[in-house]
Amino acid sequence: MKHMALRRPLVFLDLETTGVNPASDRIVEIGLIKVHSDGRRETLTRRVNPGVPIPPASTRIHGITDADVAGAPRFAQIVAEVVGFIGDADLAGFNVQRFDIPVLHRELAMSGARLEMEGRAVVDAQVIFHRREPRDLTAAYRFYCGRDLEGAHGAQADAEACVEILDAQLAAYPDLPRAPQELADLFNPRDPNAIDPDGKFAWERGEAVLTFGPDGVRGRSLRDLAEKDRGFLEWILRKEFGPEVKAIVQDALLGRFPSRQ
Repeated sequence: MKHMALRRPLVFLDLETTGVNPASDRIVEIGLIKVHSDGRRETLTRRVNPGVPIPPASTRIHGITDADVAGAPRFAQIVAEVVGFIGDADLAGFNVQRFDIPVLHRELAMSGARLEMEGRAVVDAQVIFHRREPRDLTAAYRFYCGRDLEGAHGAQADAEACVEILDAQLAAYPDLPRAPQELADLFNPRDPNAIDPDGKFAWERGEAVLTFGPDGVRGRSLRDLAEKDRGFLEWILRKEFGPEVKAIVQDALLGRFPSRQ
């Protein structure tokens, strides 16, 4: 890297996963590039068997199928190699703060390992991009429609601008699907096992299971928690979770549980 002063190695991290929810999705491929202060580079790339099916929507994005990872190791089998490669290096990537690093921490915890973050710098190129190149409605209108947006932040003007922007995007990118559902599946894929929009509950072996929470709670069925450990469910009702999540919890505490149609 010509323009960065490195006092210690900088590891660039990228993950391909079973979905886009850092609280529940699993790694199917990890790519690491370690840049040393003298310009030397090392790389580590590993396919990972996530232990769960890879949704077709995710395969369409990264091209990795269940067959591709059938013979690959589980993350726990390569965790020592990954942690050893990163060492005490700083971390970098694109959207790593909100996605890749949380996913990595979760996989490490499930494997009985951890990556100490104190004193470790994290450089997210996406944050720099968004700070230096505005990504608001006005900027999108100027980019795609070639003129300034008049009346910005008025609801009607902003809605009209969205109509024009989406139409201009479809004109600019002829490879994009034209149907709303196909666009949604491509850019906002939903985990087919998710029960609520936030992905806090998911289907597993026909039961509604929590996808978040501390050890001893995450991965347990909603029915089991409601019958044996109601405290965490009552805590959810006191916190700022979405209405769908709270409705599921309220029903569970009354003995009503979701059933998969």
